[in-house]
Amino acid sequence: MKTKAPRFYYMIPYYLWIVLFVVAPIALVVYYSFFNITGDFTFSNYQNFFSSVYFRMTLSSFWYAFLVTLITIAIAYPTAYWLTKTKNKQLWLLLIIIPSWINLLLKAYAFIGIFGLYGPVNKVISTFGSRQQILFTDFSFIFVAVYIFIPFMILPIFNSLDKLNPALFDASRDLGASSWVTFRRVIFPLTLNGVKSGIQAVFIPALSLFVITRLISGNKVITLGTAIEQQFLVTQNWGMGSTIAVFLILFMIIVMMLTGQKDRGGAISGKTK
Repeated sequence: MKTKAPRFYYMIPYYLWIVLFVVAPIALVVYYSFFNITGDFTFSNYQNFFSSVYFRMTLSSFWYAFLVTLITIAIAYPTAYWLTKTKNKQLWLLLIIIPSWINLLLKAYAFIGIFGLYGPVNKVISTFGSRQQILFTDFSFIFVAVYIFIPFMILPIFNSLDKLNPALFDASRDLGASSWVTFRRVIFPLTLNGVKSGIQAVFIPALSLFVITRLISGNKVITLGTAIEQQFLVTQNWGMGSTIAVFLILFMIIVMMLTGQKDRGGAISGKTK
């Protein structure tokens, strides 16, 4: 018992952090979800969430989050694979990650200038024809979202690929497998945990985007994050905003459960020394 007591004391800051900054905020959100705009206790917020308006909004959020995640995987996987084959892979990885350190708002305003009617993109387009409205479209929203989230998809996939035992590729080729069969039967299954981590890092935040939806898509793309912002800041209906946040938390938990990692063991993926 004497050895366990100090270990418990070391865990006190961790438990305090979890209680104050995780449990307490979620408890407050759940508490406010049972009150209407006048402060009366009610279940109507949960009834309203199951209306056709919020149902379409939820489907729209999942659809855009799915598209952003799918595109980031399609770009990130070959990029991560290429990085593992380069000589200065850590340097290249750092160059890819550095843009994620820049404030999201600054990047959003930068793309407003890039995609604007008199921005560099439209200057190139104008040489072939008339200028196009790129801002406030689904394309601009998805493009910027993919740009913002792609480092968070590349990093876990890169780590999974970098840990693969090179002898597995040689064994696959010796057994007569083609490059595609090697990828489908060897590489991808062994790096699936990295893909799942990337999905968690991209899909879950993409569900609650609101800065990009306002600045880049001009609120033409409505997500659950946009609805929460409007309920708290515009209509001042904290109860409905909290209710949407509760369901958003539930959706996030479901996604994390579906993409939970299973340990396949280190013997297969570990590199030979």
